[in-house]
Amino acid sequence: MAPASPRLTSIDQLRGTVIVLMLLDHVRETFYLHQQVPDPMVVDQVEPALFLSRLLAHLCAPVFVLLTGLSAWLYGSSQAAPRRAASAFLLKRGLFLILLELLVVNFAWTLQFPPSVIYLQVIWAIGISMVALAGLLWLPRPALAALALVVIAGHNLLDGIHVSGDGPLAVLWKILHQRDWIAAGDALRLRTSYPVLPWIAVIALGYTLGPWFARTGDPALRQRRLLWAGGGALLGFALLRAANVYGDAPWQAMASAGQTLMSLFNVTKYPPSLLFLLLTLGIGLLLLRLYENPRIARALAPLASIGAAPMFFYLLHLYVLKLLYVAAEARWGQTHGAYFAVDHVWMLWLITAALALALYWPTRAFARLKARRKDLVWLRYL
Repeated sequence: MAPASPRLTSIDQLRGTVIVLMLLDHVRETFYLHQQVPDPMVVDQVEPALFLSRLLAHLCAPVFVLLTGLSAWLYGSSQAAPRRAASAFLLKRGLFLILLELLVVNFAWTLQFPPSVIYLQVIWAIGISMVALAGLLWLPRPALAALALVVIAGHNLLDGIHVSGDGPLAVLWKILHQRDWIAAGDALRLRTSYPVLPWIAVIALGYTLGPWFARTGDPALRQRRLLWAGGGALLGFALLRAANVYGDAPWQAMASAGQTLMSLFNVTKYPPSLLFLLLTLGIGLLLLRLYENPRIARALAPLASIGAAPMFFYLLHLYVLKLLYVAAEARWGQTHGAYFAVDHVWMLWLITAALALALYWPTRAFARLKARRKDLVWLRYL
């Protein structure tokens, strides 16, 4: 069932777009592991098609986290006590996502139980960010927006702070801003793949955008705001990148114009740099504006079905990819060193297209179930 209003359709379509790009990135991580991609990428050692695939995937996490904050405001606005309802929902869902990462998502990546390594990845980061927003949303909206922007703009000043060991303060810093390992006993290690401080700021920023999408609001005004906000973020990216003094690792003039262009867009995700967020959130806001066009909405209707049940798609695709990899390795063995892998990037796009089509139908059925059975509260968590 399609969402009830164009604004919700645009949000679901954008969410569906980034989920398909996420699928491409996870297909790469499953069937192209012989070509490891560090963060940031090494421009003179990565082919342009692989660079582009990874760059497109950079849109996924920031756009999804921003929309999570926006959706929290929309949920609260439909309740009798908006902040209290949004805060309670964020707290409960955030804790649920943290457990989901530890117990279900990590197993899909490792197939190991009990695990020796737990990767604290994007679902963990979203869960922690939701729990944080459950408290932060009680701040006045201008103060919350200012705090979010200050953290997004200023957290790269903290890049030089590095800790070691597993004491309480070291663990806290590794969770917040330092991608590292945490020992949790003799037999278990945790990897803070997604340091959460910038993500907390992004979800808070998304929450402050909520009033733009109020049902009583002016759609034309919202669209102008999205255009100015998205365009302003991209202009900020261009100016700051041209200055080459802050916000990410400096770009360099390379052996060819193509490699130099790649260096310009070679931004850091872990944790997301200021330039990473300006680029990805700027594009995301402009796409959200674009998707409010009725003709675009009709053309991209299938993406709204995927975006209406994102967690269902996320869990389903992880286990399908793992099963496909195990089956392929059993059939053909290790074809690239220690891995079974395909030979070309275009094959990753082909696999992604086939999987997106195959997973669309169960995801659409689940989205319709969610829309039809409002009485089943647990469906909100998927």
